[in-house]
Amino acid sequence: MEQSKIDQALSQYNLNISEAEVAAAVKKIIEEKVPENDTLEVKKFLMGSVELTTLKTTDSEESVLALTEKVNKFYHAYHDLPHVATICVYPCFAEIVSQSLEVDGVEVACVSGSFPSSQAVLEVKVAETALAIKDGATEIDIVMSVGKYLSGDYETVCDEIQELKCVCGDKKMKVILETGLLPSPTDIKRASILAMYAGADYIKTSTGKEKPAATPEAAYVMCQAIKEYYEKTGIQIGFKPAGGLNTVHDALVYYTIVKEVLGEQWLTNQWLRLGTSRLANLLLSEVVGEETKFF
Repeated sequence: MEQSKIDQALSQYNLNISEAEVAAAVKKIIEEKVPENDTLEVKKFLMGSVELTTLKTTDSEESVLALTEKVNKFYHAYHDLPHVATICVYPCFAEIVSQSLEVDGVEVACVSGSFPSSQAVLEVKVAETALAIKDGATEIDIVMSVGKYLSGDYETVCDEIQELKCVCGDKKMKVILETGLLPSPTDIKRASILAMYAGADYIKTSTGKEKPAATPEAAYVMCQAIKEYYEKTGIQIGFKPAGGLNTVHDALVYYTIVKEVLGEQWLTNQWLRLGTSRLANLLLSEVVGEETKFF
C-alpha cells in the first residue's frame, strides 16, 4: 500500500480514543454482560474455538506428535463435544501435524515470518511461510513488524503483510499486533486497520512472548476496528486473543466482548479463536463437571 492510500484509509476511522474511555466500556461489559454468558453451552462453544498451541523452545517431534495424538483421541473419547479448532506449532512441525492429524475440521496453524520478533529480512519471512504451507499448514500466524510500526513506517508494515498474504494465497493469515508493545489504544486501532487493509484474515492480540499479552482493553479496541472495517468494506475479519488466557473466566470475558461489540455473526469458531495451551483442560473440566487433564 502506498503512503497516500494508507493515509486515505486511516482518515476514515476515529483514532481519537482514550484509555479511560476504553477502560470504562470494558468494565461495563464485564460487570453487566459476562455473568449471562457463564453457561455450559458457551463453554462447549469455546472449546471448539481453542487453538491448541505449543510454541516452546523444548518442543520436539515426539512432543508435537503426542499433542496431535491427544486431539485424535479426544475426538473419539468425547465425540459429543466440539474438537479444538486448530493445532498451532512452529513451521518445522507442520509436516508431522498434518500427516498424523486424523480429525476433519482441525486446522494446522504455523507461526511464521520470524516469530515472535518479526526481525528478519522479508525474503526469509516469505521462504519460511512458503515452506510451512508446503509442509501442510492450513493457516499462518505472522507478527506485524512492530519496530517499523513504532518508527512510523506504515508503508513497509503494510507491504510486508501484503507480500506474506500473497504467499498464503487462499490459506488464512492471522496478523499478530503484539498489543502489549503498542503505546496507546489509538495505536492498537491504527495497527488493526493497517493489518486488515493489507490483507489480514484475522487480527490477533499477542505472541504470548511479551508482557502484557492479551488484555480485554486491547480486545475491545481491536473488535471496534473490525466492526468499523466491516461496515465500510463488507469484509468480515476474524479475531484471536492469545497469551495470558489462563482461566475460564478470561475466555468468557473475550467471548462477551466479541458478542457485545461484533455480534452473533462472529460467534463461530471460524471467526473467533482463542490462542492458548492451558484453557482446553480447564474448559473440559467445567463441561464434564470434574477436574480433567486430557491435553
